[in-house]
Amino acid sequence: MSTKSNETELPEGFKDIRCIICPTGCLVHVEKINGELIIEGHSCKRGEEYAREEFVAPKRILTTTMQVESGFLPLVPVRSDTPIPKDRLEETLKEIAKVKTKAPIKMGDILIEKVLGLEINIIASRDLIESK
Repeated sequence: MSTKSNETELPEGFKDIRCIICPTGCLVHVEKINGELIIEGHSCKRGEEYAREEFVAPKRILTTTMQVESGFLPLVPVRSDTPIPKDRLEETLKEIAKVKTKAPIKMGDILIEKVLGLEINIIASRDLIESK
C-alpha cells in the first residue's frame, strides 16, 4: 500500500522502520520518490503515521538523571514529559547536566520548565527525600 504526501522538507532517500506501535511489529519501508513520501508494509493506519513521523521528524522520550542537593541520594531519575526531537537530545542532556535541583522532590515535579525553549518539561521520575 502506498501513501503519498505533499509535505515540504522531506528527507532524501529511504528507510526501513520497525513499527513499535503494536505487537505485530511491521517492517515499514518509507521512501521519498519524486518529492512524495511513499509508505509501504504497514498493516494499520497507526503504523503508517508512526513510520511517517520516524522518517520525517523522529522524537524520543529522554530519560536520564539529575544532580540533587541535600537529597537522600545524589541523583534523581528524570524524563521529558513529551518526546524531544531526536536531533536535540544531546543538547538537552547537556542542559540537564548544568542543573542541580534541591530535595525534597515528588514524582512528577517539573525540574526544568520548557527545556531549550521547547514546550517540553523535564520531570522527576520518583520521589526523593532530604538527607537527615
